[in-house]
Amino acid sequence: MGKVRSLLGLLKPELPIAAGICVVVGQALALGQAPDLDIALLGFLIGFLISGSEMVSNDLFDLEVDRINHPDRPLPSGQVSVSEVVLFTIILSLSGLLIAALLGPLTLAFTSIIWVLGMLYNWRLKSLGLPGNAIVALSVGMTFVLGGMMVGRPDSGLVWTFALMAAMFDLAEEISGGVMDAEGDALRGSRSLARLYGRRTALTFVTLLFSIFILLGTIPFLMGWLGLPYLILIIMADAAIAFLVVRLWKANTPKEGRNVQRLLYLIMMVFIVAIFLVVIA
Repeated sequence: MGKVRSLLGLLKPELPIAAGICVVVGQALALGQAPDLDIALLGFLIGFLISGSEMVSNDLFDLEVDRINHPDRPLPSGQVSVSEVVLFTIILSLSGLLIAALLGPLTLAFTSIIWVLGMLYNWRLKSLGLPGNAIVALSVGMTFVLGGMMVGRPDSGLVWTFALMAAMFDLAEEISGGVMDAEGDALRGSRSLARLYGRRTALTFVTLLFSIFILLGTIPFLMGWLGLPYLILIIMADAAIAFLVVRLWKANTPKEGRNVQRLLYLIMMVFIVAIFLVVIA
């Protein structure tokens, strides 16, 4: 059981769960209603497994950095071995790609692109700073498009709007993470915005990205795609995000900053689930 808990620690289940939910929400946004249970389950599993493989493999490539930033994680602390992590990554990857293959070549190709981008980021692109951050954000946005593709409507304006919102949000999170992990990033020579231009510049860019997220969030209401319940939700989400961005600026330690990031992530997930409920109501 200790080994299982350690592997789940590598998986960071909340992130793959979020990826699976985003695929299902993309389906609902494209259809304007709840997707069939079977396609929703398959979409969730693809998002969960592909994201999970990227989470697990990330610890492989980040081993030396994690010895400084996160020495308590399963791999740097010795709770699991490198070979066990490699095997777990392979199982998750093949499972996700196999399910995608069952849904046709287009779904498999799109899923494969997401997987390749994630692995390239873990392997080489992370140290590039902003370009690497953009790759992660792109992958997150693509989960919504994957959902729309699975139900035959990849061109939905609503799907693409939420894909852009998710990408802006995640890019802001990635850059703010570079602010919190500056010490470990220095070890691998990362060209994060925080290391190249300083904390203030990085957080200014983070604030700009969250502002873009807020502006994009008005589009579904202004276009008439979603009504008053959505408007209430987005106003509440925007207010919470603005409050937490201020707290991010005031964070005096990396630990405080990471706590704010967790709250931002939680708000985003609650918002996405709430939007799903509004769409299917």
